[in-house]
Amino acid sequence: MEIFAKASIGNCILKNRIIRSGTYEGMCDDKGFPGAQYYSLYETLAKNDIGGIITGFAYISEEGKAMQSGQAGIDEKAKIQYYKKLTDIVHHYNSKIFLQIAHTGRQTIQSVTQNTVVGCSKKKSIYFRETPKILSTSEIYTLIEKFGRSALYAKESGFDGVQLQAAHGYLIHQFLMPSVNNRNDEFGIDPEYGIGCRFLGLIIDNIREKCGIEFPLLVKISGSDDYRVKFTEKNFKDLIAYLDKKRVDAIEISYGSMDYALNIFRGDFPTELILAKNPFFKTHNPLRRIFLRNILFPYIRSKLYAFSPIYNLKYAIMAKQHSGIPIISVGGYRNLEEIEFAIMKNHIDFVGICRPFIAEPDYIKKISKNKSHQSSCINCNYCAIMCDTKHYTKCYKTTTS
Repeated sequence: MEIFAKASIGNCILKNRIIRSGTYEGMCDDKGFPGAQYYSLYETLAKNDIGGIITGFAYISEEGKAMQSGQAGIDEKAKIQYYKKLTDIVHHYNSKIFLQIAHTGRQTIQSVTQNTVVGCSKKKSIYFRETPKILSTSEIYTLIEKFGRSALYAKESGFDGVQLQAAHGYLIHQFLMPSVNNRNDEFGIDPEYGIGCRFLGLIIDNIREKCGIEFPLLVKISGSDDYRVKFTEKNFKDLIAYLDKKRVDAIEISYGSMDYALNIFRGDFPTELILAKNPFFKTHNPLRRIFLRNILFPYIRSKLYAFSPIYNLKYAIMAKQHSGIPIISVGGYRNLEEIEFAIMKNHIDFVGICRPFIAEPDYIKKISKNKSHQSSCINCNYCAIMCDTKHYTKCYKTTTS
């Protein structure tokens, strides 16, 4: 497989095998409507030869919003014309764009969304700390319908497909995990697969029914997590088998949940920035700062993994062994050699890249001209920490000016 040759996801032909993985933007208004910065961001990415662009996640209903300001939404028909402007911009550069759609579930806070926090069970998030209201069976069916409706809005907006955010601890992922899902109705753990896959499966069916089987449908999943009761290798293989049976168009494989967010991203733990900016940890109390800096933060760091190149590749390789569906591997790609290792040596279909595109939107042009080019991203995680503030996503600290 050649990296810079055309490749397909469903009936969508991409100009190369490098994908911009879904990245939070923070560039919409408080109702989730895209603004000028949002359009500018995606125009910049589209003009720089990225094979396929996956947007940051857009909420499908108000109670499924994230706590971060500036999140995109695809929860109402009125937004179609705004996204149509976006897709026209991207398509002008012969690039493809997929809208990532999601519901946060328990990973949000009521004071921001002004809606009750809901989840598949009453188990609360370690990070967000709010006990969710358990979704009733009928409420789950309503959300399935909303996912399908939002996908249809995306199709009518001109997107080349949608990606379901079923990773990182968001609502679909909460249903999948045996550590979170303790339901005893039809949306509990499936005895055949050992995971809670019915919610995801019915969402896929609803999208197919509304948008047709020709409309590309991608799913993002986590290979494992950091909870005491882990999502096991068997759970992962069973999920891949389930998605293979549902014949989705591509599977992107990441890791973890927002409860241990820096294990999704890997890299530095910027203590002082967290103390200054994080809404849960910032404080002017000197005793609390001492406690956080000297006791809690060292404990949190002990739960985190150090950054290493291509750290999720093992899950992508495992998925290729159990499915014929195109696989996207994301996590820790910083140079062409690593991309070639995944695609040409291990036959992974696509590589997803996130932070390097924040630092260098023209990253693909650079590695296509200079095979030894190393991303200027230094994994400082300033961009990730600042997502929890009112700032839009940008690079704060790179090795280049």
